[in-house]
Amino acid sequence: MSLTAQSAVPGPVLARTAESMERYMDFIRGRTALTRVPLVPEIELYQATEMTELWRATAADLEGWDDSPFWAFPWAGGQALARHVLDNPDVVAGLRVADFGTGSGLVAIAASMAGASRVVAYDVDPFCEAAVRLNTAHNGVVVDFQARSPLGEDLPDVDVVLAGDVFYQRDMAERFLVWGRALAGRGVRVLAGDPGRLYSPQEGVRDRGAHDVPTSTAIEDRLVMRTWILELLPE
Repeated sequence: MSLTAQSAVPGPVLARTAESMERYMDFIRGRTALTRVPLVPEIELYQATEMTELWRATAADLEGWDDSPFWAFPWAGGQALARHVLDNPDVVAGLRVADFGTGSGLVAIAASMAGASRVVAYDVDPFCEAAVRLNTAHNGVVVDFQARSPLGEDLPDVDVVLAGDVFYQRDMAERFLVWGRALAGRGVRVLAGDPGRLYSPQEGVRDRGAHDVPTSTAIEDRLVMRTWILELLPE
């Protein structure tokens, strides 16, 4: 999950020079710890334990950047989707995969581990790029990071779109559903991990399974969230 999976970036736009990216990676190394993902222990990520502290540090240390550090936590939708991909590698094996709003890169890493021929991780937050670089290197996989949102694009070189936790905001949910269903109509498989967010689709999807996902009260209101794998159907 990443709030900045949206096309607009809140706050100042941070640079993506080699020097600045090293700075972002140093920031992540210094304020997170490599920890196994609860539902996907095959994967370790640089994770935070306290959101408020990290949020304040982000704003104070990086020129007022005050976007929430969504890259620092394994969100329920991403955990469930990563688990689904690893348990059902045929979903991505040998295929070209796009991970929408990649955040930490968890789902992209799982897709690569499951045998995808190519994985592209999309996000507009430069911290996500730094986190994906660190997390993919640590887990020994190759993922191509794209610093933009692909919403509305045809993605002719993609077979599968994966998205964890994208139904938490009305505009994002509506835009993603229109785009995802159009892709499904062209033969692209679109799967989303969803713990029943406020704007979760009630129709036009197929339930592909569910998991009880361990979470943290630093980011959720309960310690375990029932999370579904939804496949978008064509319009």
